[in-house]
Amino acid sequence: MIRFYSTLAKSLHSENYCRLVSLIDSCKSMQEIKQTHAQLVTTALISHPVSANKLLKSAACASLSYAQKLFDQIPHPDLFIYNTMIKAHSLLPHSCHNSLVVFRSLTRDLDLFPNRYSFVFAFGACGNGLGLQEGEQVRVHAVKVGLENNVFVVNALIGMYGKWGIVEDGWKVFQWAVDRDLYSWNTMISAYVGSGDMSRAKELFDGMPERDVVSWSTIIAGYVQVGCFMEALDFFHEMLQIGPRPNEYTLVSALAACSNLVALDQGKWIHSYIGRGEIKMNEKVLASIIDMYAKCGEIESAFKVFYEHKVKQKVWPWNAMIGGFAMHGKPNEAINVFEQMKVKNVSPNKVTFVALLNACSHGYMVEEGKLYFRLMVCDYGITPEIEHYGCMVDLLSRSGLLKEAEDMISSMPMAPDVAIWGALLNACRIYKDMERGYRVGRIIKDMDPNHIGCHVLLSNLYSTSGRWNEARMLREKNELSNDKKKIPGCSSIELKGTFHQFLVGDRSHPQSKEIYSFLDEMTIKLKSAGYVPELGELLHDLDDEEDKETALSVHSEKLAIAFGLMNTSYGTPIRIVKNLRVCGDCHQATKFISKVYDRVIIVRDRTRYHHFKDGICSCKDYW
Repeated sequence: MIRFYSTLAKSLHSENYCRLVSLIDSCKSMQEIKQTHAQLVTTALISHPVSANKLLKSAACASLSYAQKLFDQIPHPDLFIYNTMIKAHSLLPHSCHNSLVVFRSLTRDLDLFPNRYSFVFAFGACGNGLGLQEGEQVRVHAVKVGLENNVFVVNALIGMYGKWGIVEDGWKVFQWAVDRDLYSWNTMISAYVGSGDMSRAKELFDGMPERDVVSWSTIIAGYVQVGCFMEALDFFHEMLQIGPRPNEYTLVSALAACSNLVALDQGKWIHSYIGRGEIKMNEKVLASIIDMYAKCGEIESAFKVFYEHKVKQKVWPWNAMIGGFAMHGKPNEAINVFEQMKVKNVSPNKVTFVALLNACSHGYMVEEGKLYFRLMVCDYGITPEIEHYGCMVDLLSRSGLLKEAEDMISSMPMAPDVAIWGALLNACRIYKDMERGYRVGRIIKDMDPNHIGCHVLLSNLYSTSGRWNEARMLREKNELSNDKKKIPGCSSIELKGTFHQFLVGDRSHPQSKEIYSFLDEMTIKLKSAGYVPELGELLHDLDDEEDKETALSVHSEKLAIAFGLMNTSYGTPIRIVKNLRVCGDCHQATKFISKVYDRVIIVRDRTRYHHFKDGICSCKDYW
């Protein structure tokens, strides 16, 4: 600070204008900006466009309100100064209106005309926080001054329509544009990606005259966004062969695809690629690597990566690690990471507490969960959102505290959604609280008569209590009144880079005959070891015990495990991904399989990971 003011004084004494202007760039605090502003006023250099514009830019980064006051005091701002303020306000959603106020002031200045940058920033403001009417007004003015066909203005206009979700209006601008550059194509593809229309995005991508890393990264991210992870990796592999070198955004998306597919080998290759120095490691890339290992079942590798990288000033790697431990049923480890966060002075955010509360939920840590829910508000000033209440209801419901869970739902400051009531309904089925379950079921039916998932839960509740006729009637009514169908259980396994998927009772796989023969032999071995099918998990009214056992034996995860045992060598871990919560019978059977066949079996279901080894599961039968 002393050196700063000493340099400033010397600059003023010598009346060295160039040094004073360059000094503005060195301002690192609001106090230094104000001091420099005062010296510019006393030397009359504030009226000089270059110095005024430089000071305005520095002030806008530190305090937009101070910058606005400074702008208001400039007697005759030039076009660059106007554009600086239009841009500064356009970047903040709550200040976009002020951006348009300054833009309109510019259009009323008889000595100045807005240029292409004026419109780019104004359209940016409209897309970030204003509405259609304001955007169309700016567009009309662009036509009046003859800039409607300027490529910069066209690109900003496409981007504005894309942010609003009015993609077809953006497409019309794109089609009618006299000049289009690579940015035009990328902006249009991004608009389609943002709307989830990957068919049009791919069509446009295929028709591009040239592509850069942004083009490839956008299309890969788009496929990840809509859940088409295989397509995302296919594009990533194609990019490596014929496209530009991927950047950090490309690799974050590719790692996300690997995470969701449990494509561990491909995820390891990307980690190695980054480790060769091809990409600079930053906290978002680090978080993606941690998340990939955690979601691929390698929680030890995830923690090793987290521990080895010392630069973790941002919250993302910490959230990824806490979330990974939560997913693997390691609440104590998740809490330890959170405590390290506090030591390192890394501020948690709302995502941190979602992960932390999930860890408590999966670890049967009710008191700890309640504590962190209170700390979130009292110590960190984070207002609980519906996700946090959902975690608490899940924690209480899983623990059998059904009345307390219902009381929390009733006390929520926002309306509970169907998912929160559904968590309580599922707990009512597990803990056989039929009266509460029927009441909650009626609430859900009133909220959303067509919600297929909760209809299934209520049907399961009837089945669990032996009320088969009511369960059947509900299923039949649902089939007649709703076009939606229950999502079938689906399990997948990766083998030599190829993904094999199985549905319940699936016979479409080329090895189906061998798989079912193996299943018969496996069932005999498991029963000899003491396995007894949990027929209570069967939610259909079958009279014959043999039919019930057969129905259980063809669940998708059992087919995938049988395929894995058949096609991998002894000692190789088997990794399965299931789209639904694993049922009690499959969980019990997999414990026996891990012991009888001496294999580590890792199953990721909809809510968490299960590590089966020597007849024991890491979840301790609590999931």
